[in-house]
This record gives sequence, C-alpha cells and structure tokens, in this order.
Amino acid sequence: MPGLVPFNRRRKDLMNTEFEDFQNMLDDFFAADWTRPRSLMRDTFKIDVKENDSEYTVEAELPGVTKEDVNLSIEEGRLSISVNKEEVKEDKNEQNYIHRERRYTSMQRNVFLRDAAEEGIKAKLEDGVLTVSVPKKAEEVKSKAIEIE
Repeated sequence: MPGLVPFNRRRKDLMNTEFEDFQNMLDDFFAADWTRPRSLMRDTFKIDVKENDSEYTVEAELPGVTKEDVNLSIEEGRLSISVNKEEVKEDKNEQNYIHRERRYTSMQRNVFLRDAAEEGIKAKLEDGVLTVSVPKKAEEVKSKAIEIE
C-alpha cells in the first residue's frame, strides 16, 4: 500500500485547512516509510509557479541558502532546482571535542514548463527567495494560407 494518496488535496471541499495535522497524519500513515514521522528536515522547499503570455516565473523559498548552494538546469522543458548545503560550526578555541555535529542538506524540485525556451533564463536569489524567469518559446505557425489558382 505504500504510495497511496488518501485524498485529493486539490479539492478544497474535501478537507478544511483547520485539520492540517490530521492530513499530515494520514500522509505519514500512507507514506512508503510510515514508521518515521514527518519532519521539516526531510521535507523539501516550497515553490510557486506563475505564468503569463511571455514567460513562466518560479519562486522557491530557500531561507539560509546562498547562491553557491543552488544548482539550476533546464532540459527539454524540465526546470531542475537543487540545493546542497553543508553546515559546519567551527570553534577555534575548543580542540577536545567529545561530541560534534554537522548538517548536510540536499533537496531537489523539478517543474515541467511545456513551452519553455532554454535561452534567456534569469535567476535571482534575494532574501531567501529564488526567483527564476523562464521565457516561453515563440509559437510555431501551424497553419498556412493556400492560394487558389
């Protein structure tokens, strides 16, 4: 039964947002590894995708991430945003550690943008929000007028 989706979250009439903890509990139960509860450490970053006539705009929430930690690529209309971040706290005064921890975070999201152009993409990371502007390909003319003799 792993991988089953207990309900469709797109339908707002099925569940009220007041029951978000209940929704998370259901997701945890039907998840592939239901023995480990949901954690913000394992959750990925949130994204918003907007579209207008000329471009797509993708906004990703990446608090505490620098642009050196982010990798962006696009292939056949699939925009990939990945983050690899390592946190090491150095204490130069203390040499004899009994216990020391480091944190490594790796997250990735892919978004399919049907008619995305691979040239002219712009990205900016500011105040913990990555904004990627992806222009659309010019539409191909699929009809041609035929002159009658």
